[in-house]
Amino acid sequence: MKSDSGESSASHPPSRSPSGAFEATSAGTEKTHLPSAPEGKYLAVLTLGALGVVFGDIGTSPLYALRECFTGHHPIPPTPGNVLGILSLIFWALVLTISVQYLAIVLRADNRGEGGILALMALLRPSGERGAGGGFLIVAVGLFGAALLYGDSIITPAITVLSSIEGLRIVTPAFDPYIRPIAVVVLLVLFSLQKKGTAGMGAIFGPIMLVWFAVLAILGVVHVTTAPEVLSAVNPLHAVRFFQQNGVVGFLLLGAVFLVITGGEALYADMGHFGAKPIRAGWYGLVLPSLLLNYFGQGALLLTKPDAAANPLFGMVPKWGLLPLVALATIASVIASQAVISGAFSLTRQAIQLGYMPRLKIAHTSEKEIGQIYLPSINWILAIACVWLVLSFGSSSALASAYGIAVTTTMAITTTLMYVHARRAWNVPKAIALPVAGLFLCIDLSFLGANLVKVFHGGWFPLAVATFVFMLMTTWKRGRQILSARLREASLPVDVFLQDVEKRPPTRVRGTAVFMDRIPEGIPPPLLHNLKHNKILHERVVFLTVVTDEVPRLKEKERSRLEYLGPGCWRVTLHYGFMENPDVPRALRKLKLDGKGFEPMETTFFLGRETLIASKRPGMALWREHFFAWMSRSEGRATAFFNIPPGRVVELG
Repeated sequence: MKSDSGESSASHPPSRSPSGAFEATSAGTEKTHLPSAPEGKYLAVLTLGALGVVFGDIGTSPLYALRECFTGHHPIPPTPGNVLGILSLIFWALVLTISVQYLAIVLRADNRGEGGILALMALLRPSGERGAGGGFLIVAVGLFGAALLYGDSIITPAITVLSSIEGLRIVTPAFDPYIRPIAVVVLLVLFSLQKKGTAGMGAIFGPIMLVWFAVLAILGVVHVTTAPEVLSAVNPLHAVRFFQQNGVVGFLLLGAVFLVITGGEALYADMGHFGAKPIRAGWYGLVLPSLLLNYFGQGALLLTKPDAAANPLFGMVPKWGLLPLVALATIASVIASQAVISGAFSLTRQAIQLGYMPRLKIAHTSEKEIGQIYLPSINWILAIACVWLVLSFGSSSALASAYGIAVTTTMAITTTLMYVHARRAWNVPKAIALPVAGLFLCIDLSFLGANLVKVFHGGWFPLAVATFVFMLMTTWKRGRQILSARLREASLPVDVFLQDVEKRPPTRVRGTAVFMDRIPEGIPPPLLHNLKHNKILHERVVFLTVVTDEVPRLKEKERSRLEYLGPGCWRVTLHYGFMENPDVPRALRKLKLDGKGFEPMETTFFLGRETLIASKRPGMALWREHFFAWMSRSEGRATAFFNIPPGRVVELG
């Protein structure tokens, strides 16, 4: 690959981390942006918002999870033994996987308050180990786990919305032809509301989800009282007997049981939006009790009315309550999609800042929580894909066949990375870490094995999405590395340039010229182009490189590094975390060169425009070079990404 201009806009230089940047914060560390507010009141507000953003996915699983166990691809009769066995599996899946693994352990692995698999991957890659084979493997596994979440972000809205609207069939079969069109309209409305941001969505959806969980709990309590023996399902012996009686079919049914914990990974990915403490408070205080009561209530219904297995949740209400419940379930299913959509936004921003994706437009939607963002391009790609799924698969049962394989794989990857993190960062003895990780990995791999049969029934879709995203991220990262190496080869050494300027001094003009450079060494090509064509040099010349470190945020004292090169020339390196949006003018205003600051009206930014041409030179396969060149042409403008005033920019290339 070669560049015909040899310039750069410094968007994704090789990243590095300052010392001490990989120390994980404690479990109780939160990002409170309203220090004047009482902690308890602010925690309650954040917890309510988290109900509407974080718990929507896992909170709507009662719509379809138990139903799929008895009517899905591996149906079994709703006998008392089967009902108690399935409920026992559901109970222990929620307790072990969500309550213990994710809420009690995984949420402690926050990267300065941020969560998600990319944040965890960054924690595991100290700068000294990047060249090691183990470091490469961590990156590859982490990236593929992150890519899998995009498939989940597409399937979740489609299956939850469809499953809720299908409740209209119970009201009257006349609604059947309109279910898919209604689902498409609901999805389009949902994605059109995303620009209001998670703060606005949480304020709207939080109280609604509070009502939803209350209704689930009440319905569960009412039906549990009719068959209290259902509570004996907390005994794990019922699960053991279930496997003994059903054999291979019982194991395959783990694929349906897993539906009760889909959304668990979103709890970790969305941690940066609200913090770990509100998520834990919402789960232990409301969500978990409501879900368990409802699942046990559905089980009690099946013990008394086995024919209700076709749709047990809607079978829990009398006929007069069907329409209100369908309406509430539809709203809840819309909210359920918010968890994975918000997670996709956070994941994409992290990938952009870490150099795994091209620049995209990022809008901040809250003045209080910096983690609440909106990405228009990602939003509408997800919207189109969701609509296609609804029209192609047609029913929530068909979509259930495609659901789960991406999340189970991501959970297994998260468990593996958490073991490495526990050993490295927390210094947990191997005698403790290995058995704990082994237990959770055994659970994850059991769910994954049961879901593998779904590959040919629609499970190929999230895997195809993940493969494409993984290819995109690795191609972009590798392409930027190759491009930086090519520019470094062609760059003029600083000492040679300064000697030439001293021997043949060009005309110096007033003001400051800031030349953006991808690599923090050599002379930026835009300066050479400017000197060649305009024959002038500003009285103050700054070579500026923007570096993304593998931490979410940096303190201001860690932001900049200033180096004097020679008469009127400085090199400035600005560091940002992968959850920060670079603001170059703001950072420069805090610096002084020879006792003088940066006057906005006397500062000109010089950026390069590069044209990439695929070649047979070693580096990447030719098709990947063409793909990288296309992504580069589609990338957003550097001026917007770095918040540089367009009127102060000169582009050369």
